[in-house]
Amino acid sequence: MEETTSREKILKRIRHALIHKSPQQTADVDWEKDIYVYSSEAPEVAFAEAFKKAGGDFIYCNDEIDFFEKLVIVTQEKGWKNFFCREDKIKGYLDKIEFPYSSADKGFEEPVTTITLCEALVARTGSVFVSGRQQSGRRLPIIGSTHVVVAFASQIVPDIKEVFPTIKASYKDDLPSMMTLITGPSRTADIEKTLIKGAHGPKEIFVFLIDDLSTNTN
Repeated sequence: MEETTSREKILKRIRHALIHKSPQQTADVDWEKDIYVYSSEAPEVAFAEAFKKAGGDFIYCNDEIDFFEKLVIVTQEKGWKNFFCREDKIKGYLDKIEFPYSSADKGFEEPVTTITLCEALVARTGSVFVSGRQQSGRRLPIIGSTHVVVAFASQIVPDIKEVFPTIKASYKDDLPSMMTLITGPSRTADIEKTLIKGAHGPKEIFVFLIDDLSTNTN
């Protein structure tokens, strides 16, 4: 039968391609090999550079006392007044210096600064990895106008694939139902191609990195 339509011609070519497969020309692929070149900088430096490039604010703290001092200084500089925190570890820090905060689900005034921990920091992308299994839950990283993350140098990993073994070791078979990366403050350019910060979450994100690896850490 004479081919009468473009559709028939295309279908004939597809059938021919499926029947007469060409031999594979590509060499064996090493799926385990890293495709990214990792930074030669120290992990905290690599993370800080990538995080700031994404629009975040990075603050290095020598130890817990340095963290207390710098948190107070930044709070005064930024004019933060309303703090919301659910993480017991951070609440212990804040209670030591009688830092005002609320852990109630309602009743806080806007704008609010939320303070959370994280699961890990990803150096290559400057991302903060959080999960729904943290005491801060799903809401705290997104409900505030400012998100403050308290992290530790020992939590920095080169790339995201290094996070999952840690998550599996921590939670065994009961993995978090929500795991996500936060890379810089919330932003979108969907509307008239105009960059808007805080469209779906905080306008600002701060990482206070406490060095728990140095010998002078308390």
